[in-house]
Amino acid sequence: MTGRIWLIAGPTASGKSALALRLAEATGAEILGADALQLYRDIPILSAAPSPGERAWVRHHLVGEVDAAEGWSVGRWQRAATARLAEIPGPVVIVGGTGLYFRALTHGLAEVPPIPDEVRAAARRLVEATDEGVFRDTLAQRDPLAAERISAGDRQRLARAWEVLEATGRSLTDWQADSTGALAAGSWSAVALEPPRAALYDRCDRRLEAMVEAGVLAEVERLAARRLDPTLPALKAVGYREFAAHLKGETSLKAAIAAASMETRRYAKRQTTWMRGQMADWPRITSLEPEEQWRQFLALNPGLTL
Repeated sequence: MTGRIWLIAGPTASGKSALALRLAEATGAEILGADALQLYRDIPILSAAPSPGERAWVRHHLVGEVDAAEGWSVGRWQRAATARLAEIPGPVVIVGGTGLYFRALTHGLAEVPPIPDEVRAAARRLVEATDEGVFRDTLAQRDPLAAERISAGDRQRLARAWEVLEATGRSLTDWQADSTGALAAGSWSAVALEPPRAALYDRCDRRLEAMVEAGVLAEVERLAARRLDPTLPALKAVGYREFAAHLKGETSLKAAIAAASMETRRYAKRQTTWMRGQMADWPRITSLEPEEQWRQFLALNPGLTL
């Protein structure tokens, strides 16, 4: 990898894929997907993946390459992304909505061994049953930095820190200190899209209707017929459960769309919240309009030569 790297993150329906495509066209870059759902070839409509025409026009990597029967982890994606970056001779635009993928690239990834299910469950029960202040004091005795940096009320991360201690005998802080695979400092620049929430929700609704017109029900039906493990990432795509329920006769299409709309809005909110916490220092693009997004991107990258 000898070219420049741009990172473009944003919630679902924020226009990040279109912005990435425009940047790639303008600079001759290739695109690398950082989206945990667009990775799977079985759900191009449900994941709002780039169209075949867009992928033919600009080369894409880690988009539509994996079968839904596979469950990729953050670590597996990071290793694949790192290998692709080493192979691409020119500039690359990395775009997606999966915050942990970006985190793995910019900060590296702690290769914590798999945690046994029983240890994970026990950690969550303990956190839920214990006063948070008391639990933090207990955690601080074994991993003081984790106890200090985890936000108030974030019981999920408190449980994660505890389960790592219990399963490995080593603190999560120590594992993170050994993080590997981060992009070299100075090799990348980043922007995050954070458009007005009401406008974003409206676009989410309109895109959901377009998905139905594009044949998302047939897509869901084909995937459901495979009877895959429901815990697989591809089957957790927003809208899959709702449309599958309609196909089984459990709800009307109108009700399925309404339920999927609500879940899509919640998903967009979670993505935005994550970016505010984990990408607080990334410059923001605040519009939903493509031309204004491009203008803001150019303003944030004054040295960009087109």
